[in-house]
Amino acid sequence: MFRLSNLLKSVVEDRPARVLNGAIAIWNFTNRCNLSCLHCYSKANLDDIDTLTTQKILNTLPELKDNGIKFIIFSGGEPLTRRDIFDIAEHCRELGIITYLSTNGLYVKKGNAQRILDTFNYIGISIDGSEEIHDRFRGLKGSFRESIKAIDLLNSYGQTKVGVRFTITKDTYKDLEFIFNLAEKHNIPKIYISHLVYSGRGLDNLNMDISKEQRRRAVNYIIDKAFEYYNSGRDIEIVTGNMEMDAILFLDRFSQNYPNHREEMERRLRSWGGNSAGRKLLNIDAKGNVKPDPFFPFTIGDIFNQEFSNIWRDNPMELLKRLRVHPRVLEGRCKDCRYLYICNGGSRSRAYAIYGNIWAEDPSCYLELKEIRK
Repeated sequence: MFRLSNLLKSVVEDRPARVLNGAIAIWNFTNRCNLSCLHCYSKANLDDIDTLTTQKILNTLPELKDNGIKFIIFSGGEPLTRRDIFDIAEHCRELGIITYLSTNGLYVKKGNAQRILDTFNYIGISIDGSEEIHDRFRGLKGSFRESIKAIDLLNSYGQTKVGVRFTITKDTYKDLEFIFNLAEKHNIPKIYISHLVYSGRGLDNLNMDISKEQRRRAVNYIIDKAFEYYNSGRDIEIVTGNMEMDAILFLDRFSQNYPNHREEMERRLRSWGGNSAGRKLLNIDAKGNVKPDPFFPFTIGDIFNQEFSNIWRDNPMELLKRLRVHPRVLEGRCKDCRYLYICNGGSRSRAYAIYGNIWAEDPSCYLELKEIRK
């Protein structure tokens, strides 16, 4: 994740950066879901049976804690389909693990809203654009209104814990401005914008992705909004995901506006280090398989047949060791890119999807050769 709003404010105001002292686990606790989203990587549906028992999850959590996992993003499927989800999250809190909930919002009601807010440190609700686009993408008419109801309900308690999650595709590209207007209108404190990764339904729908020219325009618009919010004092945080090259475009714009702070911004971006799959990020899917990120084409172990410590720390496979080299040793345009230490080569999953080579360049990189050559 690239937290551009936080970086902008902290560098200009000479404040400490928000540092991830540990790793993030995105855990798909279930593959069951009440929607059928076109860009879903897990191919979730309501007919799936949960493989992970409550006890197996609770037994694994201390292992994650012992291996430096400080954050767990509760994902799926739809995590709120599990009756034990609050018990799992409360056990995380007892261990000192911060929890984020990623949900479509349809199971957020008055009866559980306060408990959700009390249990989770942050709640991200997916919105795919305007009502028509969102409902078509989610496969359910009326889902947009239900998700907005959930956002407004949670925000009505006066806690700034709720944000929107938005994925840029060909169909949602024109609704990027709509998402920002929505956040402003409903006083939503955080916008997370994800770039498409080709995996699962995302791979099946590779033609859903936007062009590099469109991506660059979209990222420039996002950066414009970050500066607009900062300059106007509007407290809306912007985060982008799955496209670490956004940091390089941001650095160029930041340097134009604050040339005296460029060196510090570049230092912090170098420390951030770009794509962290296998290093500060991992995924556990609904069957217990461990992967460097949710989209990764290969598993590095499974929690049913191996100790997590053996997978992650004590005896990592060669693939994991290579992912942890920073900056990574990559091919193609990445090999001679002068900003490799910032973005770390972007998505290995996209590289494999297009080139069949984990170590190839990220095919979605929108930077021009003249910008990246040493």
